[in-house]
Amino acid sequence: MSEEKSVAYGQWVSLRYRIYDSLAEPIEPEARSLVYLHGVQRDLFPKIEQAIEGLGPLAKLSLYLEPNDSFGDYDEQLIHLVARELLPSAIEAGMSFEGIPGQPNDGILYTVTDFTDDVAVLDGNHPLAGMGLRFDIEVLDIWPATTDEIEACDSDQS
Repeated sequence: MSEEKSVAYGQWVSLRYRIYDSLAEPIEPEARSLVYLHGVQRDLFPKIEQAIEGLGPLAKLSLYLEPNDSFGDYDEQLIHLVARELLPSAIEAGMSFEGIPGQPNDGILYTVTDFTDDVAVLDGNHPLAGMGLRFDIEVLDIWPATTDEIEACDSDQS
């Protein structure tokens, strides 16, 4: 007899997912895969983790998340104008810096969104901040974690 598997605390879960914007356009050209320890690792947004709880292998679902349930609202206070001389000379749009050059490191990853000869615009928002998103998710496989794996992952999250 085979044992029914379902997503629950302490189970390894293998997923495939794809994210779409509010116009149903895919955010990335291909689906992504993820393996995580359900209820222990915090690799998923809580609403997604709640939605897949109890599902079995090959289950599929679509879930719409508002910004506050995913990458957050867009925060204009995370936009900074920085003197170009504080940045590398070979600057390009899309380059990222941890912290704002010339200031104490705040741990935020800033992306260059625009620049002139004198100034660069650094944006500390996640690229998907402020967007309502649809997640299409498929549970690929589920298997139990060992006590050691649960403890190791739990201590990593602390």
